[in-house]
Amino acid sequence: MISYIRGILSEVSEDGIVVETGNIGYEIRVPVSVLEKLPSLGSEIKIYTYMQVREDGISLFGFLGKADLAMFRQLLGVNGIGPKGALGVLSVLSPDSLRMAIISGDAKAIAKAPGIGSKTAQRVILDLKDKVSLEEVLYGGGTPEIGAAVPEAAAIGPEKEAIEALTALGYSPMEAARAVRRVEITSEMTAEDILKQSLKQLI
Repeated sequence: MISYIRGILSEVSEDGIVVETGNIGYEIRVPVSVLEKLPSLGSEIKIYTYMQVREDGISLFGFLGKADLAMFRQLLGVNGIGPKGALGVLSVLSPDSLRMAIISGDAKAIAKAPGIGSKTAQRVILDLKDKVSLEEVLYGGGTPEIGAAVPEAAAIGPEKEAIEALTALGYSPMEAARAVRRVEITSEMTAEDILKQSLKQLI
């Protein structure tokens, strides 16, 4: 199993890249979210990979972070979704947006992925709703954004309340979660404090 590949980014196509290391060029399928964050050609890059072995060949699928790869693996655990389908979902939704869609039961957002119908989208929500958490949405798989303090575990309560308040005001769950993530939260802040700061991010 190839855990990751570090090398020189030598080629970029519509759905993949080629990374050269040790005089070998590895062709890696990647989602749109990775293509949008790539460095310039000739730069060094590290890609976390999933290797699919089939009778007709071997394919590599790659991501810039371990959390993204973990989300890809979770999608593969859903009945009816293979590597191409999982890649399609992560090309339409970022891992954080997908987690929020799962938590909020937004099957329509997931069904926007190519080859994913409404029934499969519902199956994704059903199979993964117990495997993702609000903390993952707020802190991107457990790693907070730069500038976002990680308060005591109990503080997730006020953050959840703030998200619920924002959705009650008409914002989508994804918009609410993104706004809360942008707030520099401290352990002393109440749900009302977080809500006020979050609203400023949405104006």
